[in-house]
Amino acid sequence: MGQINLTRVIAGGLLAGLIMNVSEFVLHAVVLAADGQRLLEKWQKAGLMGDPDPTLLAWLVVATFALGLLAVWTYAAIRPRMGPGPKTAICAGLLVWALSYLYAAVYVHAGVTVYPAKLTWLPVAWSLVEVPVATLAGAWLYKE
Repeated sequence: MGQINLTRVIAGGLLAGLIMNVSEFVLHAVVLAADGQRLLEKWQKAGLMGDPDPTLLAWLVVATFALGLLAVWTYAAIRPRMGPGPKTAICAGLLVWALSYLYAAVYVHAGVTVYPAKLTWLPVAWSLVEVPVATLAGAWLYKE
């Protein structure tokens, strides 16, 4: 088994992160924009939150790039055992999806009952496609 090529992990991870960030923008700024705005206004009227912190968006973008790096690193780590290729990349993407999006949604939905199911579960379903596809693209750049 060879060493993980960190340069290629970074290149592939940045590509995966870019794809995920663009996808997340489409989801939250277009598909769920009205629902998110209604929820924000409802919570503000109830005194549950003030104005959103503008730095939060920057942190979310950085975290999504980190998730892309993690997905491609996972692909590189399991590649010697499962073999190179799309099947391994999709498996890596599904693992990262389950440990991030699915876990977080179950946690939030179980504990924050004032959060609408649509705003919890639609992003989970969306990311079930987004993360494996982004991982597949990032894995395409990975070579040992």
